[in-house]
Amino acid sequence: MKIGIVVNLSKEKAISCAKEVAILLLGKNADIYMLSDCTTYFKGIQITYFQTIELLFENCDMAITVGGDGTIIHAAKYAAKYEVPLIGVNVGRLGFAADVEPEEISELTRLISGDYSTENRFLLDVEVVKDGASKHYLAVNDAVIARGQFSKIIDLHLSLNGNEISKYRADGLLFSTPTGSTAYSLSAGGPILAPQMECILLTPVCPHSLFSRSVLFSGDSTLSVKVKIPNDCSCILTIDGEKNVDILADDRVIIKKSELQLRFVSLHNRNFYDLLNEKLKEREI
Repeated sequence: MKIGIVVNLSKEKAISCAKEVAILLLGKNADIYMLSDCTTYFKGIQITYFQTIELLFENCDMAITVGGDGTIIHAAKYAAKYEVPLIGVNVGRLGFAADVEPEEISELTRLISGDYSTENRFLLDVEVVKDGASKHYLAVNDAVIARGQFSKIIDLHLSLNGNEISKYRADGLLFSTPTGSTAYSLSAGGPILAPQMECILLTPVCPHSLFSRSVLFSGDSTLSVKVKIPNDCSCILTIDGEKNVDILADDRVIIKKSELQLRFVSLHNRNFYDLLNEKLKEREI
């Protein structure tokens, strides 16, 4: 089996855990693939290196991330594109998306024997239409249309399947997958959804209204947003907290179900709500 390992190199614990994972799986005759910027940290270990993350995912049968949820979300876009099952080892703070804790690394040998299950996760296709041209982005957690840092409140016009259904005066609108319902959406007051669901969750960000609430749309919905931007202000679309796109008054943002799906690997038959309670308790101070 060809296994790609994506590591958050900014965390020493992630590097040490990744070494443990690589040595463990090499002992089970797996081939280990990593990105070339890992070379310095893994000398003396038999690893094949790739220059780009695209090439890594194009060539592996399965992928393991070692880091926090951010590492998983970044890798997940490529895992979905190349139909590679993905599992995460959590060395971050919460690790909602990770299935394995550092003390459970020995269980990763079950990947070799096929002793695991997978579940498909719903993803968003986010299209930005500018001057008649369009560009598509893949969102694993969420897409947020929000005012710029020093901008005034903005007016957002929301359409469903081509018909305008609502207007919001707010700091922005947050569109989330069920997987992303425990991320920014939760902090913005949105509900928690079971990650296996297929739907689009809309949550207004700091709405100028007493009655603006989260809205759940069916997975086959096509949502679009146009923004009225005050003079000398700006608006930004952010995908999964890592990709920013400037939005102008004449632009349109279209959100719908992606044709791609993410296959998450699970070694445990954990109840999602039990795990949720455990993780949220860890967040308490």
